[in-house]
Amino acid sequence: MMILTVANLLTFLRMTLIPVFAVLLFYGYNVLALIVFLVAGISDGIDGVVARRYKQQSELGTVLDPIADKLLMTVAFVVLSMPSVLPSTEYLPVPFWVTAVVIGRDVLILASAVAIFMITGFRKFKPSALGKASTVVQVIAVSLVLFASVSGYSFYLPIVYFLVVLLAVASGIHYIFYVSNLVREG
Repeated sequence: MMILTVANLLTFLRMTLIPVFAVLLFYGYNVLALIVFLVAGISDGIDGVVARRYKQQSELGTVLDPIADKLLMTVAFVVLSMPSVLPSTEYLPVPFWVTAVVIGRDVLILASAVAIFMITGFRKFKPSALGKASTVVQVIAVSLVLFASVSGYSFYLPIVYFLVVLLAVASGIHYIFYVSNLVREG
């Protein structure tokens, strides 16, 4: 099993950037935090392309990539919900209910996957298109929240929060049916 592929190294880079992002944000270096977050978010797209294009798909990558995504989004939403981290405006910090829905979706998916694995032994979980869309929207949302904290323009954030929650709920419910179909087919 290949571990040190370019795709996996990009995933490890993304995981390494998570605490860097959180520390920068916590200590008020919002512009640098935005840059680090964008690098982490872009590396998520690039690692998948590299893995497919150069045939570097691995079992390790299929496990680590979604873990890196979940960790990045969880840390981002938790830190961005903390009242002392972002300047308090009408739409900042991120409302806790948005963070709770994002994390709740991930817990639902993880708990479902673990339960299905324990009961059936099924291991071939694949991301759904709706789940990927939800992750993309979350990355864009965090970027827009950080941009709002730097620029002072936050009028668009209620729409962003609504889209994040809508896609998180829809993809969480969809994933349960999607995985049950995968299990039936497998």
